Amino acid sequence: MFKTFNLKSAEISRTWVMIDASEAPLGRIATLAAKHLIGKYKTNYTPHVDGGDYVVIVNASKAIVTGAKASDKTYYRHSGFPGGLTETSYQDAIAKDPAKVFEAAIKGMLPKNKQLPERLKRLKVYAGETHTHEAQKPVKIGVK
Repeated sequence: MFKTFNLKSAEISRTWVMIDASEAPLGRIATLAAKHLIGKYKTNYTPHVDGGDYVVIVNASKAIVTGAKASDKTYYRHSGFPGGLTETSYQDAIAKDPAKVFEAAIKGMLPKNKQLPERLKRLKVYAGETHTHEAQKPVKIGVK
């Protein structure tokens, strides 16, 4: 009889991964980042244990979107008060804070459970080429 493998919290090994956002469209970057934050690509993946990696995204301000998304995509938020709906276009959002665009896209691809806040803490997004995680020696992965 074979026993089912369950990852224990003491056995978790996290790596640092770097993704260049100027290489592929926003959705491709977001799915790859979500897969690494969850740890689903690992052979010892266990759904109830958060065994994902740290993800560093650079060049977020050079994000690529296909089709007419650059002019048509809209982000909404609501204050909770009547008439409190605020709309922001993709172009305004990427100009103001490109990190929020990536965080929103990746958050939408992660499972909505107790592990979500911890996974989002391991996501680091930078608008330019430089980042503050050189000491962790992140491994650059290609999107394609």
